[in-house]
Amino acid sequence: MERIRIIWKKSSIGYADDQKRTIRALGLKRLNHYVEHESSPSILGMVEKVKHLVDIEKVS
Repeated sequence: MERIRIIWKKSSIGYADDQKRTIRALGLKRLNHYVEHESSPSILGMVEKVKHLVDIEKVS
């Protein structure tokens, strides 16, 4: 499968608790931190929920 890099770019302060939990569930710990995941439907759904807080890059 293809891998994606998810970078936390915007603070989750002021957003709903479920979005904060989604950021943590992706494995992000602090701003500008990044994690790499397989591009699975569950991960893509989580990213879609917090797309306004993160950046996504394809990893080759």
